[in-house]
Amino acid sequence: MGLLDGKVAIVTGAGHGIGRGHALELARHGAKVVVNDLGVSVTGEGEGRDADLTVDIIKARGGEATGNYENVADFDGAGRMVQQAIDEFGRLDILVNNAGIVRDSTIVKMSEADFDAVFNVHVKGTWAPAKHAAIYWTDKFKETGTPVGGRIINTTSGAGLTGNFGQTNYASAKAAIASMTQTLSLELFKAGVTVNCVGPAAATRITGTMPGAPAVIEADDVPLDEWNRMDPAVSSPLVAWLASDEADHVTGQVIRAVAENIILMKPWADGPTINNGQKRWDATKLGAQLATDVFFTRAPGLRY
Repeated sequence: MGLLDGKVAIVTGAGHGIGRGHALELARHGAKVVVNDLGVSVTGEGEGRDADLTVDIIKARGGEATGNYENVADFDGAGRMVQQAIDEFGRLDILVNNAGIVRDSTIVKMSEADFDAVFNVHVKGTWAPAKHAAIYWTDKFKETGTPVGGRIINTTSGAGLTGNFGQTNYASAKAAIASMTQTLSLELFKAGVTVNCVGPAAATRITGTMPGAPAVIEADDVPLDEWNRMDPAVSSPLVAWLASDEADHVTGQVIRAVAENIILMKPWADGPTINNGQKRWDATKLGAQLATDVFFTRAPGLRY
């Protein structure tokens, strides 16, 4: 018995890199996979049939997969993608939102078009497929009254969690995805749908655009019995487990997978607090109190 036998999954941006790693891993555990990829460059230009590369690997290994070439940021296209899974495989159980692009530069140099393009692919490209999948699952829940066991697994990054120079578009989008994950987990809980977010670290086409980056690795370049800390598939076992029935108690979480480490991220939490006894703060006195009662703790991220 495979961990995901009988399950049907969609993985977006699965023609290369991390998405391909997820698709191969889900198929290895028995899932039938709709492999989505628009076939664009890392900056979101062009188009192609890169999804077929992953489909061919899955089929060669005895799995079931089909290609999808929709733009996940196109609302109707995202709907067609979800419907394709239902039409071709009879159901949908798992949605892995992974598609993304980068257009890096500092805010002074970044164009509005570059900001919009990155935000559109990452944020709307997560929201639109999730909406169509959510409608499918909540309708099933209303019909049966039984929790449906759907799984949404989104993708954030270290840039989205801690910031990164030259990536106001990408980092902001990835932070939004973490927040979206937590909100969707609340909205879909009653229907029995879990929503989690994974933050991988790997040598991919996207990281390859950065100065001094390691050579790009494709997920199928690293045999299963070998270990490479920058393998794009390093987070894929976590994704497969979150997609399984074993993880039905885990939702609303952001989990990083960096080399051999799996890290549960802590959400924003209250830090040192000062109280003025129901009186309006005096700005001329506030600095001294903050300096002694708040900033003396040297909270992470503050600069002195």
